[in-house]
Amino acid sequence: MHTSFADQLAGLDLAGFSIGPAPVSSTDFPEREAVVQTLDAIWSDLFALFAGTALEADAEDLGWAFVNLFHRSAARKATALDRATDEVRALLATADGSEVHTHELENQVERAQCAEGAMLALEEMREVAAALYLNEFGSSWKPVSSSRFNHGAMLTSALVEGRDFLRARAEAKRRAAMPEGTPVIFAGGRTRHATDEEALTFANNIWATLDKVRDRVPDMVLVHGGDTKGADRLASSWAERREVPQVTFSLDMRLGARAGFKRNERMLSLDPRYVVAFPGNGVLERLVIEAKARRITVVDRRGPLGTSPKAPANGSE
Repeated sequence: MHTSFADQLAGLDLAGFSIGPAPVSSTDFPEREAVVQTLDAIWSDLFALFAGTALEADAEDLGWAFVNLFHRSAARKATALDRATDEVRALLATADGSEVHTHELENQVERAQCAEGAMLALEEMREVAAALYLNEFGSSWKPVSSSRFNHGAMLTSALVEGRDFLRARAEAKRRAAMPEGTPVIFAGGRTRHATDEEALTFANNIWATLDKVRDRVPDMVLVHGGDTKGADRLASSWAERREVPQVTFSLDMRLGARAGFKRNERMLSLDPRYVVAFPGNGVLERLVIEAKARRITVVDRRGPLGTSPKAPANGSE
């Protein structure tokens, strides 16, 4: 939850600084209900326009771009917030107690507060649009080369001056990057199925398995490779539907053939409760071996159509 400005100031020695109320509040931005209704209407009209035309094949790409409008705008506001934070840090380092210096510090805090409010509002609009994308195309919306942070209820609505401001900003960024909860790794490759019925069975097995894991780990954070196709895509869609936080580890292509193994190391460094393994390649097999070596329970679903193998290895479920 957001911490009120008054609560932030309580007990602080402001050392002569006079910090007023935040220049903007949640009431200065569109209400959530209005955002939902407006974006839903735009989305419905837009994709009704494409239906039955030559552009229908491009609908998913256009839907992705629609969500990305809000994502890019929120990212620009986050950058502005970072810059204002840097300015506050620099001003603190050169504090001289003068009226001019104090006034400049107050101005920078106000700039940060304004940027933060806009960032939160735009992120909320992106999440509404992303939900429409999920309903339309059945997959979770994911940016191309950046994270999908959601700072709502993670950043304080009124960041105060000085070191409290900087600590609050650093903590908010950390929590947005790694949601609180118990990590559960999901791994699976791209598979081909002979029939649509087999593909549906495979997808249902992924969802059913993750539902069972979530029953055991209610605060789970789903960790996966972020592939937009195959098993990762199905797991990501499950997480979005179930409102389970996700952390994705994309391949670092600069590492060449070592990229997949390095990703395994990074994911296992989170000390996950479980590794959920569906059919995949040799890199996935190595992930399972390393998880068992670390005494991490493996939920083994590498059998036909994502079922448990007939003879599971020791230490797996």
